[in-house]
Amino acid sequence: MPDTLCRMEHIVKTFKLGEEDVHVLKGIDLTIEKGEFTAIMGTSGSGKSTLMNLIGCLDIPTSGSYFLAGREVSHLSDDELSQIRNEHIGFVFQSFYLLPYATVLGNVLLPTLYRDRGTDNVRDRAMELLTLVGLKDRIRFKPTQLSGGEQQRVAICRALINDPELLLADEPTGQLDSKTAAEIMTLLGDTNRRGKTVVVITHDAQVASYARRIIHISDGVIREA
Repeated sequence: MPDTLCRMEHIVKTFKLGEEDVHVLKGIDLTIEKGEFTAIMGTSGSGKSTLMNLIGCLDIPTSGSYFLAGREVSHLSDDELSQIRNEHIGFVFQSFYLLPYATVLGNVLLPTLYRDRGTDNVRDRAMELLTLVGLKDRIRFKPTQLSGGEQQRVAICRALINDPELLLADEPTGQLDSKTAAEIMTLLGDTNRRGKTVVVITHDAQVASYARRIIHISDGVIREA
């Protein structure tokens, strides 16, 4: 039987713009099972970024329920959401967000500074991840000494260092050429085959084609899942 990781029920998200309520998500029902490789695809303004923020516990819905790893997280405080993110979710963003003054190894180890679990063997874990992505010989480099593809590989290692259940990637190839983008998507596929649940947010059909399931969102409504 499938094991559900994310479940959204009747999710609505409304923002206040002056005196007007802007309804961005309009009753989302969505289930993502553990081990899935899913792409959420939509154009600018479709609601995909808002949906990503809710899946990643970066925001809470106006109404509806969201269960992550069996826990209702729709009404948690900012501190509680931060703990949930650190325990369950790894993020990969279009802009990499690496610390320019830190080494490759230092960037990968950064999330371990904020977790409650012990930090024993985290350096070995970081080295294992960097070896998997072909950056074992770059551990003392700074981000400015790396190509865009190498920087994104570092970001993926950083996202995986705390062994999250969910890897959430927001336009992960947006700053990369097509060849490097294909390499990054292949790496995300490999990560999925090693057991991680991967969700990619994208407007690009070529990127979405690497996923085993594609969800289309338009005007705040899921059109296909």
